[in-house]
Amino acid sequence: MDVEKVFHMNGGLGANSYAQNSSLQKKASDMVKHITLKTLEETYISTTPTSLGIADLGCSSGQNTLSTIREMVEAIDQIAGKLPKTPPPEFRIHLNDLPTNDFNAVFKILPDFHQSLNNQRGNRSFKHDSSVYIAGYPGTFYGRLFPDKCLHFIYSSYGLHWLSKVPPGIYDNNGKSINKDSLYISKSSSPQVSKAYFDQFQEDFSLFLRSRSKEVLTGGRMVLILLGRRDRNHVDRGNSFLWELLARSFATLVFQGEVEQEKVDGYDSHFYAASREELEEEVKKDGSFEIELLEMFEIERNSGGYMSHGTAVARTVRAIQESMISHHFGEEILDNLFETYGKLIDEEMGIEDIKPISFIIVLRKL
Repeated sequence: MDVEKVFHMNGGLGANSYAQNSSLQKKASDMVKHITLKTLEETYISTTPTSLGIADLGCSSGQNTLSTIREMVEAIDQIAGKLPKTPPPEFRIHLNDLPTNDFNAVFKILPDFHQSLNNQRGNRSFKHDSSVYIAGYPGTFYGRLFPDKCLHFIYSSYGLHWLSKVPPGIYDNNGKSINKDSLYISKSSSPQVSKAYFDQFQEDFSLFLRSRSKEVLTGGRMVLILLGRRDRNHVDRGNSFLWELLARSFATLVFQGEVEQEKVDGYDSHFYAASREELEEEVKKDGSFEIELLEMFEIERNSGGYMSHGTAVARTVRAIQESMISHHFGEEILDNLFETYGKLIDEEMGIEDIKPISFIIVLRKL
């Protein structure tokens, strides 16, 4: 399966869209928003460019993308207003995601976004004559996207745990997966599976760093938010366990006769939850960036509201994984699959909390 041609968040504004089911990601980005904005402010103050280049890698679609951009513009406007004889810069905003992303959903709301932003900026106590230019840049961030030294700041929220492809090392000489009954690394996975996923992570993350090192100006910064794991053990009651529960959900459909086991055996994820040590090692090996901050944090479970935590997680995962699953299995299994998945999560949460962890990394270009 060609991930670049198939994988995308659910577009539009429907019940299963990413726009309607990304509140958990929004909650996480808000938890570390103070770090993101402080890093952007420090980058601006140290360079005070008249034209500020910002890229959002893995922007997806929906309001989350533009709300982050709004906060960035507001933060720099306020800083510029406090600096003597320093008008706000113009903003060059580069929105990046895979070509299959629903960029149209973003572009359709840009006129209202610009009008709202300009009204808000016009109400400030200082004058501004800067503009906000926003463009879409389709393509994988595992490779070059932008011209040399054109960016001051890169932001990526929950994109870098997705690999460029399913690791080829999990297939035998006949093209069959050796990772039976699992969608990701599990207790039953062989060491070869763990190594294959780690090798693919190393290849992808090192390429990401090399590519960005050409595009970011010296002193520029990157803020990266991604899922991870606590230690070198690949299997934990966090992100890997959520994949295990999804595999159990598929097993239920096999038992019910809705899916063939052979079809499930041929489906594997292109995901990797890196550890702190693995991230640090790759940054050190590349040598283009300095780690200014690397912190781990947890997203609190969904409480209250009209749906359970399990349902909220299942709807979020569906909005992300539906393109891949429907391509491999067909759309007819989706409702039953994710209803089962949500129930399994709630059952397990009643026994013991599931605690997926995330990292926020701040990198400065040397």
